[in-house]
Amino acid sequence: MTNRLRTEIQEEEEVEEVVEERRPARELPDNFFTQLFTKGFLTTEKATNALPFVLFLALLGMVYIGNMHYAEKSVREIDALTKEVKELGWDYKSTKADMAFKSTLTEVAKRADTLGLSQSVDPPGKITVKEDTDGN
Repeated sequence: MTNRLRTEIQEEEEVEEVVEERRPARELPDNFFTQLFTKGFLTTEKATNALPFVLFLALLGMVYIGNMHYAEKSVREIDALTKEVKELGWDYKSTKADMAFKSTLTEVAKRADTLGLSQSVDPPGKITVKEDTDGN
């Protein structure tokens, strides 16, 4: 018993011939790039040898771009903090002026009136203590 399927496939393969159509080679235009790659100035060996340097340059470019983004972010943060410091300075100055106004004698007297306290009309008196001659 032979494998009938295998023999049929082999017979079909023998019958079919592979027909390859070859196109005529296109003529390359004579410009800078074709001369650069075909005249031997830039070969695959030279390109392979230069690959580590090209990768190093790419790494330096990425580090440069990252550094620029970091610097711009830092500048934006500094600007925001500068604005916040100015606002806090204005708040401090207005609070200080308000406190100076509220601590004046007339303002304190007005606020004390609401609590039921009043300012003394009599001038302050001097208290004197007599010493005993006993020595006690």
